[in-house]
This record gives sequence, C-alpha cells and structure tokens, in this order.
Amino acid sequence: MQRREFTSLLSLGALGAAGSLVTLPALARQAEPVEGRDYLRLNPPVPTPSGKLELIEFFWYACPHCYHFDPLLRQWLAHLPGDVSFRREHVAFNAMQRSHQRLFYALDAIGEEARWHEQIFEAFHQGRVNYDDPESPLKLMASLGADMPKLRQAWDSFGVQSRCAQAVRLTEAYNFEGVPALGVAGRFMTAPYMAGPAGSDETLLGRRALVITDHLIGLARGKA
Repeated sequence: MQRREFTSLLSLGALGAAGSLVTLPALARQAEPVEGRDYLRLNPPVPTPSGKLELIEFFWYACPHCYHFDPLLRQWLAHLPGDVSFRREHVAFNAMQRSHQRLFYALDAIGEEARWHEQIFEAFHQGRVNYDDPESPLKLMASLGADMPKLRQAWDSFGVQSRCAQAVRLTEAYNFEGVPALGVAGRFMTAPYMAGPAGSDETLLGRRALVITDHLIGLARGKA
C-alpha cells in the first residue's frame, strides 16, 4: 500500500495461474538484483542489535498487498537461515492506522501477536473492522476470544505507546514508499513493489522480493 496517499500499487485482479507456477529457483536464475532498482542501500545505516542479521517486515493489517504477501513470507520464513532473526513492525502513516498499530504492539507486548496474526489479517480483509472507530480493533479481539483485561492493560500502557513511537521512527529511517517492505541488517531495503513493473502478477512480485532478500542477506554477511 502506497505511503501516505495509500493508492493501489498493483491490481489485485492481476493474480493468475502463471505467477503461481513460478518457483523460487526459477526466479533466482533471473538477473542479479540491481541496487537502486530492486533494492536500496540505506545511508546512513540503521543501528541493529549485535549478533544475528536482523530482517524486518514492515506491514499494515489492512493493506491488501500485505495480506497477499503474508502466506508467501510465512512459507519462506520456514527456511530462514540460523544467523538471521526476523520480526514485524506495523506502520502508521496516518491517524486511522494508529489504532491498528497499537493493537499489534499491545498483542506483541503480551506475547500474543503470533497466535492471532492470521486471524486478525482475515478479519481486516473480511470487513470486520470499522476504520472510523479507534476501539474497533479491541472489539475484534473480544469477538475472537482474546484475554481482554490483559490486552486492555497493554493497550493503555506507556510501553506500547513507546513501541508505536519507535516504529514510526524506524519507518522513517528505512525510507520505503509502500508496504509490505523488508529491511535487511539495517543496511538494505526491498519490497514487492520494487521487484518488477507495477501491474505485474502480485504473487510473482512477492516471490521475487524474497529472492532479492536472500541476495541482500548474502551481501550483509559479506559486509558488502
């Protein structure tokens, strides 16, 4: 989803059988990713924890492209190398998205986001969240059977407010133009919208973005 204006980057109706038949090895045989087109090198780099290489997905629960990319990413993460750590960060480019972001970090704070992640995505894309109601994400979680006293305490906490503010700063540091986007080792950024021409098959773009991410992990290992 485009940054700030949130206009569609790709047609959801462009999904077709051809894209679903393209394998990651076939994509890997394409030309080596090109800096400035397929990915960006961050200048300055974003500080990251020592130890493993850090991979971040930036997303928004209500973004249709994030929703489509999520199963591709989860399949790819099943084979994540041992020297790479992964986490998600929820963006908030406007006031409406802040309650969605707040839900993500409240659930993360109580260790429940991974448990509910797929169900929340489904609910957002089935029209079960009222974007005009800041309390709607909490109402959704109540309907799903979450521990509401525990979640409400996290929702109202200073810690979650701080996490939301940190996410906004991190979003600015990575300087991407839409979500989903992937940050690699604080040094590189890529996204499906960078993986091919606008209007291309969305599954193909998502898979290509993951091939580019593999390439960037290799660059980060080599300190290129």
